[in-house]
Amino acid sequence: MRDPRSLYEFDPTVEVPPGLPLVAGLTGFADAGGAVAQTTEYLRSTLETRTVATFDADELLDYRARRPIILFQEDHLTDYRPPRLALDLARDELGQPFLLMTGFEPDFQWERFSRAVLDLIDRLEVGSTTWINSIPMPVPHTRPIGVTVSGNRADLVESMSVWRPTTQVPSNALHLVEFRLQERGHPTSGFVLLVPHYLADAEYPTSAVAALEAITASTGRIFPTDALREQGREFTARIDEQVAENGELAKLVHALEERHDAYMEGTTLRSPLTDEDGEPPSADEIAAELEKFLAFRRNRDDERN
Repeated sequence: MRDPRSLYEFDPTVEVPPGLPLVAGLTGFADAGGAVAQTTEYLRSTLETRTVATFDADELLDYRARRPIILFQEDHLTDYRPPRLALDLARDELGQPFLLMTGFEPDFQWERFSRAVLDLIDRLEVGSTTWINSIPMPVPHTRPIGVTVSGNRADLVESMSVWRPTTQVPSNALHLVEFRLQERGHPTSGFVLLVPHYLADAEYPTSAVAALEAITASTGRIFPTDALREQGREFTARIDEQVAENGELAKLVHALEERHDAYMEGTTLRSPLTDEDGEPPSADEIAAELEKFLAFRRNRDDERN
């Protein structure tokens, strides 16, 4: 096998503190609700980022299967955006740094790609790795999006994983990365969002919100979600209108609700928002955390000014 390091270009001028969490989301396969695409696009467009490493698309991508888009304007070509798979240094809403890997899922050289990712994890002394994926499931849009959690983070599996099957599934390139990381004992977690199957082909903003909440639970990083939540409310309102006007669809959603609720009644899953006794935080505790957040933001604004 050729040297995995030759698969990417590394920028040594970007200072990356050791111990950062790595968050990854690659598009190309089984992205139900557009959860991965929306989440990664939202993070890259709203957060401050600097590119640390860029992978060679000519080595990894099947251009004929996923053709890049080029803009034709009347009589000439005006824009070409090459496919991108890269590792960035990003900062969350509180200014906390983390590493973010986004772009296309490789079509070729998975073993070499996974070794390249592991090499970067070693090189940058990454503290933990989290990745997201989404699949269609027979669940209703009227209930919170559930997740299946994989990896070796037992705390996340116990507190968040609502469905724990034993089954064979078509793999994602990041499945292989997770498998290799588990072999090394590196803290790793994969979140598979369970998206309503009848919304799998739509861009479902609520799925991106659920992905960001999962990433926050795994990494402690905080992300701006107000815009996505508003888009999700508007999207859901339109779906509810369609359901109300279609008797067969209404029966389907009701049946899914009954099955979902019956299943959830039988689970001992503890919400990640509650304490060990199952109690939510008090109003005073929430106010204290909010005051800490506002004080932090004020200090950051003062430093910038």
